[in-house]
Amino acid sequence: MSEMLGQIQSLGEQFRWAAEAEAPHIGTFSEVLCAGMGGSGIAGDYAAAVARPDGTRVSVHKGYGPLPLWAIRQRPLVIAASYSGNTEETLDVVVSAFESGLAVATVCTGGRLADLSAQNHWPSITVPSGLQPRAALGYMAGAVIRLLEGSNSVGDQRLAFLEAAKLADDLTAEGSPVWEQAGSIAEALEGRIPIVYGGGPVSGVVAQRWKTQINENAKVPSWFSQLPELDHNEITGWETLGDLTRASVGVVVLRDENDHDRVVRRIQHTRELTKDSVPWVGEVMSTGSSTLARLVSLTVVGDLTSYLLAERLGVDPTPVATIEKLKKLLIEE
Repeated sequence: MSEMLGQIQSLGEQFRWAAEAEAPHIGTFSEVLCAGMGGSGIAGDYAAAVARPDGTRVSVHKGYGPLPLWAIRQRPLVIAASYSGNTEETLDVVVSAFESGLAVATVCTGGRLADLSAQNHWPSITVPSGLQPRAALGYMAGAVIRLLEGSNSVGDQRLAFLEAAKLADDLTAEGSPVWEQAGSIAEALEGRIPIVYGGGPVSGVVAQRWKTQINENAKVPSWFSQLPELDHNEITGWETLGDLTRASVGVVVLRDENDHDRVVRRIQHTRELTKDSVPWVGEVMSTGSSTLARLVSLTVVGDLTSYLLAERLGVDPTPVATIEKLKKLLIEE
């Protein structure tokens, strides 16, 4: 069994850990800014989707500081999420937030971010180490959501964590119907550039996750877009190079029960208008009652699809050599 498959199948265990993790008391914030990159940064996007029904605005900052001017005015809680604790962009944002006098909380396994948290007495949750950051989604998103609880930004998510954990266990178990679904999508995407469409707060967030998992696990280019925005631009991009796109691109669309009714209709019309130029190779509908569980249900299909696609392409899904080379080049400058 691949190391990455084992890490994908640990998602349920990760959310059970989150259900038991202690939420430090931070205060009360109606606005939060999450800083993070890559597999760590996506935790902020998931937390934002979970917080949305509670009316809390969670913004996600992916890049260096300084902080956007609105944050200086609004004084949000700044949550820095870095699995290694050494992500340079996230550390830059933390320093900017601290120098601006903003409240800071952190999530990491250690590293420089843990040192800064200890030195400045910032509320922090230490997550278990030993995984690829992208495979630690349950730990990272769970810890960020726990910090939202500690800042009174969302209600108690324990039941949602447990529902998500059970769902992840059921779906990742070999032999589950999801394996067949993921295998079928992976087969259809082999030799193609995958494009993932989402159309709402849940499906849109996970479309981004699918794209990055395909990049890092299968080592192939991919992109994601969201309806209804793509219907105002991208839909026309399928008109000219039909011979090329029919042979080299494949679309997967993600759905959620809370997608707007008009988005559902747009998906149907968009498929009909573009199907002669690009194959629509799969449609995945979320399951579960809580927002978190529905996020997880779509996530699992994407994670398994990216793993099975890597298997079909004969590549090891675990290492990310080019990312590591880039980090080394930046350190050596």
